[in-house]
Amino acid sequence: MSNHTLTRAEVTDAIVREVGVTRQESADLLDRTLDLIGEALEQDQEVKLARFGNFVVRSKAAREGRNPKTGEEAPIAARRVVTFRPSPMLKSQVGGD
Repeated sequence: MSNHTLTRAEVTDAIVREVGVTRQESADLLDRTLDLIGEALEQDQEVKLARFGNFVVRSKAAREGRNPKTGEEAPIAARRVVTFRPSPMLKSQVGGD
């Protein structure tokens, strides 16, 4: 198994190679795409990317947690979290049937 992490720069370079735009246009396109996804999630919208998966914002209620090291109870505030559910095609592609 590889420990390589795909970086924003590598995605930008791939867009340059595949689409044939300049590096600056590629970076701007990627930034705008990520901004649109973030803005939609901020507004509690679900983001569905066909053949990739869905990003959903979930609200988690406040609860009592426990410090695993000391066993001391500590309050955990209510919060919103982003979850990702991969599409069946992505699951199949990475072997996670």
